[in-house]
Amino acid sequence: MTQKAPRTAIQPTRAQDYAEWYQQVVRAADLAENSAVRGCMVIKPWGYAIWENIERVLDRMFKETGHKNAYFPLFIPKSFLEKEAAHVEGFAKECAVVTHHRLVAGPNGGLIPDPKAELEEPLIVRPTSETIIGASFAQWVKSYRDLPLLINQWANVVRWELRTRLFLRTTEFLWQEGHTAHATETEAREETLKMLDVYSVFAEQYMAIPVIRGPKTASERFPGAVDTFAIEALMQDRKALQAGTSHFLGQKFAEASGIKFLDATGTQNFAWTTSWGVSTRLVGGLIMTHSDDDGLVLPPRIAPAHVVIWPVYRGDETKEAISVVIDEAARALRAASFEDRRLEVEVDRRDNSGGDKQWEWIKKGVPLRIEVGPRDLAAGTALVSRRDLGPAGKQAIPFAELAARVPELLAQMQSDMFARALAERDAHTHAIDDRAAFDAFFTPRNPNKPEIHGGLALSHWCGSANCESTLKDALKVTIRCIPSYGIAGAKAAARINEPGHCIVCGEPSTMRVVFAKSY
Repeated sequence: MTQKAPRTAIQPTRAQDYAEWYQQVVRAADLAENSAVRGCMVIKPWGYAIWENIERVLDRMFKETGHKNAYFPLFIPKSFLEKEAAHVEGFAKECAVVTHHRLVAGPNGGLIPDPKAELEEPLIVRPTSETIIGASFAQWVKSYRDLPLLINQWANVVRWELRTRLFLRTTEFLWQEGHTAHATETEAREETLKMLDVYSVFAEQYMAIPVIRGPKTASERFPGAVDTFAIEALMQDRKALQAGTSHFLGQKFAEASGIKFLDATGTQNFAWTTSWGVSTRLVGGLIMTHSDDDGLVLPPRIAPAHVVIWPVYRGDETKEAISVVIDEAARALRAASFEDRRLEVEVDRRDNSGGDKQWEWIKKGVPLRIEVGPRDLAAGTALVSRRDLGPAGKQAIPFAELAARVPELLAQMQSDMFARALAERDAHTHAIDDRAAFDAFFTPRNPNKPEIHGGLALSHWCGSANCESTLKDALKVTIRCIPSYGIAGAKAAARINEPGHCIVCGEPSTMRVVFAKSY
């Protein structure tokens, strides 16, 4: 007799339809929703709290490396964007443009742009800020004594997208963008890699997402950059996600914006600049790395709340005593700390059934759930459940030990989540030298049915843009990065630097690169 598959909170499951599973996790966890503006999203409180924690940690890390926050205009004159040719070419198709500054009543009712209120120069709604920040840097930098200039801004940007998905790709999204100016190329290159390291540490130690670091190929660089470096992560559907980028801009943008300085000898030079950023796409990466078929799973270091605690009543005779215990437990937990934060504790006293509460908090991904009912009261213990372990993660902990044990459980959960994600990535990372095997690796067995397949292929590439585009056109596979800098995972690192032959043309190659389908 065939056993029925267990019912899951999220339908369809990851295996059945990963793309729809993702949308349902976002909805079930109450993270965000589509807005009335096509392609834009409303980030709801639980989702925004995740972003606030990302912002809080990264902001501290940026300031520890000497950067200061500022804010620059949302609107960028079109002429600014035109100053750097590759930059304008890269963003022109995604730009939203403001042409008028006033509306008037139309001849048939409604509102129309006032023909008399056309702007002398169209304004671009910020797709990125290199050019507008460059205009300010040109005013601020006069001497080598003004350098390095290390600035970050937290802002929103607009890139007109035709196909959108909550958090991963929306017309408007939130991000931070760092912009720096330096006296020498060496300093600027060091800054570029330093900030990539910051992103790597944050992704792995806070989000529990293992990443591979390295430069992008010329076709994948940020428009106008000399070099782009990225951190790449593998999602559970075995597609790669670019989780952060850091760009060495050389002197191109300094020349376009006029960022010049007098050096110690009195010679005038153009500054060397960098830019780097991460966005709310990280929330999407968090979902796709850790969540399961029951909903969101959150690493404790980023979770909006560490613990939710609720009473389970069986009649009125123990109700008051249970309430007292709940209050005392919540107070003790809130006085405790988990690493750099006070424990964030939710107390759920709603008049819902215990089962309803449990499933709601499971779907929201809170790391630890604590229940106190009559049996727990009699035993002097609380039932504590770890979100990442399912039924196997339940244990009874004496009330007096909760404040000491909960931080330990959170630390173990954080560590375990990273270890599982790393094992998942390494299990789907393969050195492939044969073109037929490469094609099979990235081709679903049944193209008419959603199917999880592929992963990261470590294969040789001769450096030809033509070979790169051949794979992109044939398989929708791109080179995610050239992992010559900071590749993680012993299995992957062992075979990176050996010589071989290009997976496409067979010409000699000095090292492997990371190929994958991607978001």
